[in-house]
Amino acid sequence: MNLADSLAILGIAVGLAMDAFSVCIAAGMIIDRPTARHYFRLAFHFGLFQFMMPILGYFAGRYLESIIKDYDHWIALAILTVIGAKMIRESLSDDDRRIERDPSRGWTLIVLAVATSIDALAVGLSLGLLGSGILVPSVIIGVVCALFSVIGISIGKRVGALFGRRVEMIGGVILIAIGIRIAVSHLFP
Repeated sequence: MNLADSLAILGIAVGLAMDAFSVCIAAGMIIDRPTARHYFRLAFHFGLFQFMMPILGYFAGRYLESIIKDYDHWIALAILTVIGAKMIRESLSDDDRRIERDPSRGWTLIVLAVATSIDALAVGLSLGLLGSGILVPSVIIGVVCALFSVIGISIGKRVGALFGRRVEMIGGVILIAIGIRIAVSHLFP
């Protein structure tokens, strides 16, 4: 891989990492005290899914592209809106026993990782159609996403400390806004 290709892949990796970065900012805001485990779980899963999706896209070929390209943005919008609305609803509740305040666990983590990595599927498909290799670009994409996830949690932690209890509402609004941005960017490229 020459320097120009490496820089192009790095640029793609940064672009793909932006959704995970934004979600990690929201996660960092709502997790009471992010620990090394929170950082690891979010960075590992987001990086892993960003690594795997290009490989899946690469091998899926045109068949999967024709099925998913018309709906991927709607899927991401629906997932992020449901999770964001749940966070907003819970932030308005006076009940301190809120369920699933930790987005770095369980199905919430998996769903967020999938929602933020759907675009990487299309990147893998594109690389496959160009006849490019996939392993090195996928590793770069996964590592960059993991790094951006850690940075996002750190930023979210600081923002959460500033805004206190209502930060969960802000996190929910951010997730919904990310979903809307994904849908709009696909509708009006």
